[in-house]
Amino acid sequence: MNTAPPPASRRTVRVVALAAAVLLVAGCSASGGRSDSGTDAAGRAGTRLKVTLITHATDGDTFWDLVRKGAEAAAAKDGIELTYANDPDTAGQAELVRDAVRDKADGIAVTLARPQAMKDPVARARSAGIPVVGLNSGIDAWQSEGLLEYFGQDESVAGRAVGDKLDDLKARHALCVIHERGNVALEARCAGVKKTFGGQTEMLYVEGDDHKAVAAAITTRLRQDPTIDEVVANGAQFALTAVKSVEQAGSRARVATFDLNKDLVKAVQDGDVQFAVDQQPYLQGYLAVDALWLYRTNGNVSGGGVAPVLTGPAFVTKANVASVARFAAGGTR
Repeated sequence: MNTAPPPASRRTVRVVALAAAVLLVAGCSASGGRSDSGTDAAGRAGTRLKVTLITHATDGDTFWDLVRKGAEAAAAKDGIELTYANDPDTAGQAELVRDAVRDKADGIAVTLARPQAMKDPVARARSAGIPVVGLNSGIDAWQSEGLLEYFGQDESVAGRAVGDKLDDLKARHALCVIHERGNVALEARCAGVKKTFGGQTEMLYVEGDDHKAVAAAITTRLRQDPTIDEVVANGAQFALTAVKSVEQAGSRARVATFDLNKDLVKAVQDGDVQFAVDQQPYLQGYLAVDALWLYRTNGNVSGGGVAPVLTGPAFVTKANVASVARFAAGGTR
């Protein structure tokens, strides 16, 4: 994922059309983003707050579809004009934040997969008086980077919980697959697994934007070492790839993963994947956008500005997957 996409597709920017949803909300309530007088809560007659959500997502990654859906739901409720932008390239994502500053956004929500790269654009936003909140990645860096709030999972805690779970399952040799080298969240997860897991934890670095290469790398490693009895993926799509790799390698390894989507839920139901750790991406997107509305309209700061708002980890296993499946079918889990 560190390789920049071709120029024509390097950046995806979408202005989310929310007019119909906003009208629906307005029809149910006199509040939303405006007062009865027709002036929005930010005090500007006839306008809505403009919020930009900027992630390090690769196009086609269903995890980020859930984040965006949550953000869209909050924007519809609050009467916000939401812009979504993504770029997996570090420099590209930083430039998207600068674009939002130049566009005079009322608030910015950003992921900090590589915190250092966001330092300058976040500082520019603060100098322009634009509040910035973090989500998903960067729980150890959001305060030092000057963000107002943070919504996500403590990845180190989640990793340690997975390590304990593997001990309970009597695993002995875990292969933790990192699909984006240098991503602080993924590194923290696997480090957490290694810290608590009583067996051997091995890191396998792959290029996440090439699924054929990911499958080949996992298959090759499983063939090389038959003692590997657990593959730990860092995304639902990579877990599903790992299931196929296990079969191709003739391995007895089981598969577990961080994160889930609709297809992964079915894999848990079918027993192809042992468990998933859900950080609730829909909730991350929703809370980040809603928090900016609350801050601009009422001065609220979730967590008091000193503590992150945690959205996970939550284990999804065959025993409880039914309670998640109906929401996954609706595209929100």
